[in-house]
Amino acid sequence: MKISADFTVIPDAFAKAAAPEYRAGGVPVISFPFYIDDVSPEARYLHWEFTDPDSIPVCGFEWIHWSVANLPIEALMFDFNDSHALAIPPDFSRQMPAMIPEAVQGRNSSASKFVGRENDPAVIMRYNGPQPPDKDHDYYLHVWATKKPLPGLNQGFWLNEMHHALRGLDEVPDQTGIFLTGEA
Repeated sequence: MKISADFTVIPDAFAKAAAPEYRAGGVPVISFPFYIDDVSPEARYLHWEFTDPDSIPVCGFEWIHWSVANLPIEALMFDFNDSHALAIPPDFSRQMPAMIPEAVQGRNSSASKFVGRENDPAVIMRYNGPQPPDKDHDYYLHVWATKKPLPGLNQGFWLNEMHHALRGLDEVPDQTGIFLTGEA
């Protein structure tokens, strides 16, 4: 499997410099587009996490920006004649619940009781764009493809629950990741 994007630095519309209309609760909520290519032909579901390992020195933990589980590959629009067979479009995080209700999104770090943000699902259970407070950060997008859906995950799952479900599968997931930069 291969993941790519048309950028290496996350564009302003999806990050710290997002316009007010692209925010909820002061947080950028329009997710960025990316491509998933060369997925195992046996795979039927996609799952991913988008995290900020560079946040550890700032807040003491790796910030979770977005997690998705049980996205049926067949639900995505794709064209095998296209150079990028599977495309995750911009703003997918907000559109996904209506488009593909069987797929679920997990809580991000804005849901933490230590952060103190309001309990708005549009903010805590969707994409939260990068807003590094100290310097440019490298963000990690990790995607898994599996034959079966991950059991026991509902809207608002915690990331560790997805990791446990992946470990509990009787298959070795196809997986890969890329780093993207978020500007301070």
